[in-house]
Amino acid sequence: MIKFNRTIPQEKLRLLVFDLDGTLVDSRVDLANSVNAMLRNFGRAELPLEVIASYVGDGAPTLVRRALGDPEDPAIFTSGLEYFLLYYREHKLDNTHVYDGILPVLQQISAHSNGAARRLAVLSNKPVNPSRQIVTALGLGDFFFQVYGGNSFPTKKPDPLGVNTLREECGCAAEETIIIGDSDIDILTARNAGIWSCGVTYGFAPHSLEAAPPDVSLDSTAELLELFR
Repeated sequence: MIKFNRTIPQEKLRLLVFDLDGTLVDSRVDLANSVNAMLRNFGRAELPLEVIASYVGDGAPTLVRRALGDPEDPAIFTSGLEYFLLYYREHKLDNTHVYDGILPVLQQISAHSNGAARRLAVLSNKPVNPSRQIVTALGLGDFFFQVYGGNSFPTKKPDPLGVNTLREECGCAAEETIIIGDSDIDILTARNAGIWSCGVTYGFAPHSLEAAPPDVSLDSTAELLELFR
């Protein structure tokens, strides 16, 4: 069900910024497999998929640190991150897929509205190279004028730098911009950037949206299409 905490001006939105994991694509299995491969390499017990999924959203370094139990030895963290990134580089598309219904959503909302084309972008905390490779490999590349990752800027979400850069690139005002994501990281990014927010509960971290309620929340990709039709 679409739930409005604030009325958003759908007809005036010109820039739609999408999170990647848990919003456009379901990458939980490949992320979990890569984390568990790293843990096995250290002789540690594997973690359940749902636990690993709850660690996703703040970027690869934080994911690895959480999976390792925040190790005191910085060498363990550095080695773990390197192993994870190398493994994930090779296996990031083994099981990752676009959520059902996302393609029609992107086709619809990228259409012209009131004579002005909407601009779509991806802003992820995942490193930029795998983010762009996943978007391209899964046939989403043509919808987005830009794809930025967690290492595209000196800071990650929820810092507003990424959103502000995208706004500058397309000449869109804050009130014409909305971010769509599955976690509180995206909602806090919106607040810090002074833009609108849309939370999707079908992703990895719906529980986190309770602590940081978005302007509008959706339970399915069909409702995403309805909102921006």
